[in-house]
Amino acid sequence: MESGIVVVYAREEPPDRWDAAVFLAGPTPRSPGVPSWRPGAVAELRRRWRAPGRLAVFVPEDRHGRYPDYGGQVEWEERCLHLSDEVLFWVPRDPATMPALTTNVEWGMWHDSGRVVFGAPPEAPGNRYLLHYAAKFGVPAATDLGGTVAAALDRIGAGAPRAGGEREVPLLLWRDEAFQSWYAGQRGAGNVLLGARVVFRFGVCWGLHVRMRVTAEDRVKDNEVVIGRPDVSVVVLYRRGATLDETEVVLVREFRGPCAAGFVHEAPGGSGAGGPVRTALAEVAEETGLALAPERLRAHGARQVNATLSAHRAHLFSAEVTADELERLRESGPHGIAADGERTYVEVATYGRLRREPPVDWANLGMITEALLDGR
Repeated sequence: MESGIVVVYAREEPPDRWDAAVFLAGPTPRSPGVPSWRPGAVAELRRRWRAPGRLAVFVPEDRHGRYPDYGGQVEWEERCLHLSDEVLFWVPRDPATMPALTTNVEWGMWHDSGRVVFGAPPEAPGNRYLLHYAAKFGVPAATDLGGTVAAALDRIGAGAPRAGGEREVPLLLWRDEAFQSWYAGQRGAGNVLLGARVVFRFGVCWGLHVRMRVTAEDRVKDNEVVIGRPDVSVVVLYRRGATLDETEVVLVREFRGPCAAGFVHEAPGGSGAGGPVRTALAEVAEETGLALAPERLRAHGARQVNATLSAHRAHLFSAEVTADELERLRESGPHGIAADGERTYVEVATYGRLRREPPVDWANLGMITEALLDGR
């Protein structure tokens, strides 16, 4: 891939590949007598870009100073904003020459995207509201153009090579382990990412509207939304009974918004750092108070939990508990991590009851069944 900086002006076609992309958002002079700030920003980017790859810089000004197509300009800006890894806002607002009214709207659309930086001269009026939300959402901010450029490049780092539809996945998501796991699976199946649009990001969760070429069917499908989050570890704790139906299973009850009844009943589990086994042990301790040694865990593999919606997988484990441990679990609680708003209550039910009067969802019932049947 060609290295260096390529500048893309309004209504020009973006290059077909790059390592990073920046959009220069902010007020545009409409009078020939008012100089634009963007040439200075491009010069700063050229001076500071030291990575070996290609940086695309989107400049929403006509290369020759003309603006003949307002509708085309708006569509181009929207497209290139979504293509960008960082949207660099520089707002040298002047009520008479550069009121930055469109900039206010753009800032409102992008301030919480996780891929913006904000800069403005201290003397520029009318930016207090924008600065308030920059601080609220942890947006890097600077009071000079060089500092604003540096903040954008600091988050970009060396970037990552992307081509075709991959360009539409911003670095913020491209670097996500859950995304890369999903994308590796798609590439392994021979499918091609033709386009993407970030639908939402919330904490460690994200939603991506994707347009894929399904190679095995020789067709394009463009109505898929992929929801991603880190993989989870799930542990089925049980006390073997005379029959499968008499086997007792440890559940945790916890409030979950999507649950129609308010409280979900499920096997202990969750996501965390350090790999599936470490996460499994930590989740059992957090949600039930039971400290397990690693050798007590039996692994049952990993699968997606809801393959039509979410890309994440559940790593399934089980452990048989003693009669004393089961009694202590019945009497313990509540548990959870208060700082995270987590509060869990231990419940014990026979497998037969779970089958006949299921307080658990189908996914949990399937995992519990797999763990209890495996090796019986």
